[in-house]
Amino acid sequence: MPVRKHSQHKQLFKNKGKDETTLRRQRVEVSVELRKAKKDEQLLKRRNISIHEKNPSLGEGREAEVIIQPSLGEILEAINGDDTQLQLLATQTTRRILSKHRDPPIDQFIELGIIPRLVEFLGRADNAALQFEAAWALTNIASGTSEHTRAVVEGGAIPAFISLLSSPHMHISEQSVWALGNIAGDGPIYRDVLIARDVIPPLLALVSPAIPVGFLRNITWTLSNLCRNKNPCPPLDAVQKVLPVLVLLLQHEDRHVIADSCWAVSYLTDGCNDRIQVVVETGILPRLVQLMDSSDLIIVTPALRAIGNVVTGTDQQTQEAIDAGVLTVLPRLLRHSKSVIQKEAAWTLSNIAAGPSHQIQQIITCGLLPALVELLDRGDFKAQKEAVWVVANFTTGATVHQVVELVRSGVLKPLLNLLLVKDSKTILIILDTISNLFLAAEKLGKTEKLCLLVEELDGLEKIEDLQNHENDMVYRAALDIIQKYFSDEENLSLEPQTGQDGLYDFSVEKQDFNF
Repeated sequence: MPVRKHSQHKQLFKNKGKDETTLRRQRVEVSVELRKAKKDEQLLKRRNISIHEKNPSLGEGREAEVIIQPSLGEILEAINGDDTQLQLLATQTTRRILSKHRDPPIDQFIELGIIPRLVEFLGRADNAALQFEAAWALTNIASGTSEHTRAVVEGGAIPAFISLLSSPHMHISEQSVWALGNIAGDGPIYRDVLIARDVIPPLLALVSPAIPVGFLRNITWTLSNLCRNKNPCPPLDAVQKVLPVLVLLLQHEDRHVIADSCWAVSYLTDGCNDRIQVVVETGILPRLVQLMDSSDLIIVTPALRAIGNVVTGTDQQTQEAIDAGVLTVLPRLLRHSKSVIQKEAAWTLSNIAAGPSHQIQQIITCGLLPALVELLDRGDFKAQKEAVWVVANFTTGATVHQVVELVRSGVLKPLLNLLLVKDSKTILIILDTISNLFLAAEKLGKTEKLCLLVEELDGLEKIEDLQNHENDMVYRAALDIIQKYFSDEENLSLEPQTGQDGLYDFSVEKQDFNF
């Protein structure tokens, strides 16, 4: 098989016992389109932007007051002073500035040196208003770059925020959850610092039926950030604490709670097979498959990602996903209105197609081939590339009977048409797939008829043209097919016949290979 790895990826395929380079590809960070900097699905960090000035730290009516904004020097003087009322007003002003600006001046406030003082205010249990304003300001500082987050952490905020998770004031507790979510979202280092500080038990203790849904959304998002990132993955004992709660949250009625719970599960399955198994054993796969079939894109996206990660695992883990019904949902997702969902669905199917022949048979039985052919024919090119992998993996592990079913589905025409693309890697995969088709034809003694079908579909001309391709591997692969199957040694006088459905008749009866 000429192409089965990206050199920049540590492991793109899993070992199926067929080939050392293997077939089942794992999602890698550099190719994840659904988590781009655009961040329209799940944000790493969130800034608490104040739309209305009404907030619980000020009391009723205070939002209507006109406040003249002091200078940074005056803010510093007031925060460092002893006047409690001035401390509150200066902290509140800091929070306002960090909340309302499109590009908040976080660096200026860090340079003022007020972070340690704001952290100190978090411990002022006698002044809930000051605690809240300080927590909000620090949350927004931590929502910036890694440097900004580090300033908050080095100011000693982590233990103070964890302590405030148990605050008797719900709005302070919620603001602390938000701040901790921003810190966890910075990456695996601070995520693991938080876990080591035992953030998970008090965070999970906040989840209850009585909690307002807005608060629950923040908790779920923070939990997802504690599940996020690999190299290293989150500690296993932490995962085992969080998973039962995620299972419950996936049953919630709020779409945002469900979506962030799905993202959390998708992060936990984005790793080694042992990590996938921990998730599989919760019994949550049927619910994830159900959510894949949602009409809500913010739910479909992470649910599909989670199941897609599961099927990068072992054959048994893949079978668990099949048993949960993934193959009944994938046809609709391959035809989804969003090309990025089509691409993700095809990636998922390609990993199932890398399985043993009995799983390939389930792909056929569940009616995936027509949707696959449609995607190859009319899909976005990124989705088409994933669909090419489906066919390639299918032809590698399928029986000859199953290969016949594939060809009868009409896959050959769009596959051959894709030989015109500029992407050398895709061309190589297609040429490799064509070779696999000929191997099946040889076993059935029908090589000549497959040659005729390829010619009828203008494939021979395309393969011949690839002998002039600038990529040497493409040239050699094309030349190999021409020399093996299209030399002039034999007179290919037979014509392919069509069946009642208008497709070329490519079927097996008692090991006969008929067009």
